[in-house]
Amino acid sequence: MPRPRKCRRVCCLPWNLTFGPLGDRAAEDSVIMSVDEYETIRLIDQMGFTQEECAAQMNVARTTVQGIYNDARKKLADVLVNAKSLVIQGGDYTLCDSREETCACGGCRKHRGGEQQK
Repeated sequence: MPRPRKCRRVCCLPWNLTFGPLGDRAAEDSVIMSVDEYETIRLIDQMGFTQEECAAQMNVARTTVQGIYNDARKKLADVLVNAKSLVIQGGDYTLCDSREETCACGGCRKHRGGEQQK
């Protein structure tokens, strides 16, 4: 019997859950990215965390983050190169409770009082 999957801690859900090409070329296909894959992209690429720091933030092993991050990057490449739409939904995650002692990122909108990222 396999081990049960551990929920990944996520600071907040994204503002927008669907992205796609504009103009004449409407996306015919879509790619689904899980919320935990979105969180690894946010923490590593936008916030500048290392994979180890990201793993600590999400409460999982570094190797788990590495796998999630690789999957997320492949999906983003597929969306950009093949003009597909991106839908963020699902995954094994739990939202953090907004307490600084349990959430070290400090950059999500929960910790900035709800303001949108710039």
